Amino acid sequence: MTTWPTRTGRYALGELPVVKGGMIPGAMLNWKTHGTLSPERDNVILYPTSYGATAAELEWLIRPDGVLDPARWFIVQIDMFGNGVSTSPADTPGYPALVTAHDNVHAQRRLLRDVLGIERLRAVYGWSMGAQQAYHWAALFPDAVEAVFINCGSARTAVHNQVFTRAQMAILESAPEHDGKGGFSAQPLAALRAFGRNYAGYAMSQDFYRAGLHITPQTPDLESYLAVWDGRYLQKKAANLLAQMRCWNAGDISDNETYGRDLHAALRAIRARVLLMPGETDIYFRVADNEAELPHLRHAELRPIPSIWGHRAGNPLDNPEDTAFLRRCVDEWLG
Repeated sequence: MTTWPTRTGRYALGELPVVKGGMIPGAMLNWKTHGTLSPERDNVILYPTSYGATAAELEWLIRPDGVLDPARWFIVQIDMFGNGVSTSPADTPGYPALVTAHDNVHAQRRLLRDVLGIERLRAVYGWSMGAQQAYHWAALFPDAVEAVFINCGSARTAVHNQVFTRAQMAILESAPEHDGKGGFSAQPLAALRAFGRNYAGYAMSQDFYRAGLHITPQTPDLESYLAVWDGRYLQKKAANLLAQMRCWNAGDISDNETYGRDLHAALRAIRARVLLMPGETDIYFRVADNEAELPHLRHAELRPIPSIWGHRAGNPLDNPEDTAFLRRCVDEWLG
């Protein structure tokens, strides 16, 4: 039961041009706040969503004994475009072929200013695609962010990571229901099952499976475990999953007019304190990716999550050890 103040709303941006061409018709962002904004407006943490997830699915870590404490911080969750809550292609004719993290964070800044009167963030905390957005915030608005938590994310989607994202896109695009333009005549159920099962092989580490952590009272064998992954994506609209996978694939804080794809220049421009928290066994966003970024950042530290939970170490629902690690990182980094 929530025991702290919350607010929810939807913010209309109108016809929203995007950097890769086209515009989002009637763009709308869904948002929710937790806690109380301080009189100085200096306790704001932005918590963007990750791939395929909604703010509601990720708010489990917002609690007094959780990773983000709403008794101390004013936490703003904003649903990404394409996640089925904010404007998404499955419900929006004319949705662009590619909506990027760049487009998301610029829209988020408008929302924070116009709705909440917030100009500066104490921190941006993001996991996975949320971490990609946190990195974009730090690079694109260097004077507006004091600290960022890059939890299982990177400044640019690595080539091996793109191999995964493009395989997932190919699974959906090969479905007979796909219209060749990012939409679907009906939910491609067979493709969505294949999508979920391939995802399961990457989201968790080899060590996770070797240790038998996929076997629980609810999933007593491999097939029942994989059925959980089936269900996770069968409930999502295929067009939304495809659009957000394109966004993940295109992740790059320097792919804009400001930096001209000069990644090192974009990293050097960041003034925020950057805490890099890759999962030690993450197959998508490797420790090595963050190690390569570290020398180009002004104020940064690398703290890998010591876990065999792969990518999910950064979103450790029902995993108290990794949750405790993340909370310690937030408490120490923000003092």
